Amino acid sequence: MKRRNTVVALGLALGLTATGCSAMGGGSGDGTVTLNMVESLTNPPRTELLQRLIGDFEKQNPKIKVNLVSPPTAQADQKIQQMLQSGSGVDTVEVRDITVGPWSNNKWLHDMGPDLKGWSGWSQLTENAAAAAKDEEGRTYFVPYGFYGLSLFYRKDLIAEAGYDKPPGTWDELLQQASAVQDKAKRRYGYAFRGGPNAVSNVTAVIEAYVADRIDPADGYRLTDGSTIFSAPEAAEALKTYIEIFKKAAPPSSVAWGYPEMVEGFSNGSTAFLLQDPEVIATLRKSKAIKEEQWTTAPLLAGPGGKAVQPLATAGWGVAKGSKHKAQAVKLVEFLSEGEASTTFAQENSLVPILKEAAEDSFYKTGPWASYVTMNENPDRYLTATQPRDVPWFTEWTQKADADVQRVLLGKMTQEQLLADWDAYWTAKRKSEKS
Repeated sequence: MKRRNTVVALGLALGLTATGCSAMGGGSGDGTVTLNMVESLTNPPRTELLQRLIGDFEKQNPKIKVNLVSPPTAQADQKIQQMLQSGSGVDTVEVRDITVGPWSNNKWLHDMGPDLKGWSGWSQLTENAAAAAKDEEGRTYFVPYGFYGLSLFYRKDLIAEAGYDKPPGTWDELLQQASAVQDKAKRRYGYAFRGGPNAVSNVTAVIEAYVADRIDPADGYRLTDGSTIFSAPEAAEALKTYIEIFKKAAPPSSVAWGYPEMVEGFSNGSTAFLLQDPEVIATLRKSKAIKEEQWTTAPLLAGPGGKAVQPLATAGWGVAKGSKHKAQAVKLVEFLSEGEASTTFAQENSLVPILKEAAEDSFYKTGPWASYVTMNENPDRYLTATQPRDVPWFTEWTQKADADVQRVLLGKMTQEQLLADWDAYWTAKRKSEKS
């Protein structure tokens, strides 16, 4: 990872100041401390919610003021990295499971473990949340604010019109139903395919479903015999099915679709199926193109063996190593990770909650959330596997893998070449990790 010039990072921080939030925290003559909090997954309603929660925190802590910096999502992680490299301008920071590895490896994040040793909030966390808050060595670089679990969003009216009385339960059934729904003459398509940024996430989801019986729950990219999931014969079958969905049941433009385009393709009524995180529920409820009674969710699609693998993706709040106000920054993390603030943030962003009490709320047991309850109640069919998102090279991997997926879609790389290359990549990385 190349280190950028500190001046560049400081210039960025000053540039962010111009948006109305000071990028340089500090203290005042009366003892008031100003923290800079930087979010990554920015969108207007979410930023407004954070501002509201910050206001509550400031009322409880009158000697702490918080500036919220909200870079555009597409460039946010890169901008945060530049700010962290500079060693100043960041106190509390949004840390994702795909950024915690490289950022902690570069010693840009503060281990909050000692600060949180007596924190009462630990007892409120679900088992998954408590586990996600600590790495293999027991260090806490972030406390999760929720989990992103995949489910299938689908149009009830469109599949009924195509002659189906229930949503697809497997990837093969998705191919059938999405193909039946598709009607290019009506500008109606089957599946909101992901061919652009983070395309690798959906490819690995289908492969994991096909190798579910042999997957290592501690490492979703590995089989129980130690080999990679990409080396399995079932991986070739899985990838073939997934590419067929693109060819027969997706908009041609989806070769470049990332998260915003996928969600828009479903919310504007042009596609019948979408594989996404629960945060999309809140977005769809605001759609003017489709009504809530027209859509809902179904559990994650299974492979031929009738099982699916749920990748538990997460993100949360951490503290920058360069912060000069770590105690106050940790206090903000504690506030956002417990009680009403945590529950409100999870519900308004449609996240699987981190608190035991919140998980029992009726909010999570009705409507489009019911599929998540189904998956949680049937762990023998909907397995959980932790993807190796915290390895230092995961950002490098996603960039490479996304480019490979697009090459396959454009006919510049064969499916066999992709799987062989991915197998070789992870085999080599794992060997270097042990040496």
